[in-house]
Amino acid sequence: MKEAPPGIVLQRRLNNSAEALQIMDLTLLQTRLGHTFRDAALLQQALTHRSHSSLHNERFEFLGDSVLDLVVSELLMERFPDVDEGALSKWRASLVNEATLGEIARELDLGAHLHLGRSEHQRRAEMRARLLASAYEALLAAIYLDAGLAAVTAVVRRHFEARLNTLKVDEGFKADFKTRLQEWAQSKHKVTPEYRLLGTDGPEHEKQFQYEVLVGAQVLGTGRGQSRKGAEQSAALAALTTLEGEAK
Repeated sequence: MKEAPPGIVLQRRLNNSAEALQIMDLTLLQTRLGHTFRDAALLQQALTHRSHSSLHNERFEFLGDSVLDLVVSELLMERFPDVDEGALSKWRASLVNEATLGEIARELDLGAHLHLGRSEHQRRAEMRARLLASAYEALLAAIYLDAGLAAVTAVVRRHFEARLNTLKVDEGFKADFKTRLQEWAQSKHKVTPEYRLLGTDGPEHEKQFQYEVLVGAQVLGTGRGQSRKGAEQSAALAALTTLEGEAK
């Protein structure tokens, strides 16, 4: 049999090395997760951004969002059997948000394992919290599809254990900015804040939203974010900062 040219042999070795490195990296990720996939294709799809392939993780993200809400709700009910549903709902909102999920994704070094298109790959070192949070939700969906609810509950429990330990019944909860602004507005003016979209800019895969928040007819703050919820939270924070400044 005729031997392949040296250049082709070298390329094959490089390809094999890259493939082995990817397998090793996914082994490390699964070790950090505490879950080894029976169906590796589920893991690969969970790690694939829409900028890289038409078979991407957005449907997984949709499922993972619901699975995470369910599991965190169960963990909260288990830990706080005497707390009412209103407080549990607010606690869940304080735990399950873009910032927290982004933190967990960074703890897993999830960004290093994502399959990204060229535009996103060039900014891998500055990975956005929204992208990381979405990938984490997709990963949870993949675990759920691979091994069921018990497996994903075990993973979420490990990731949220320390955060659950910070919740104290006698200290209430750290409400998100929108909740805090709504409580102030209803207490002072008997109205609910209104969030109004001012516009969007940027390419589709990294669109920026700009919102303003009004209490009555008064604009109290504006904010930007990579999601509608994020922009509204930013606007609420700006409003609270304004109100705190006026109170001094």
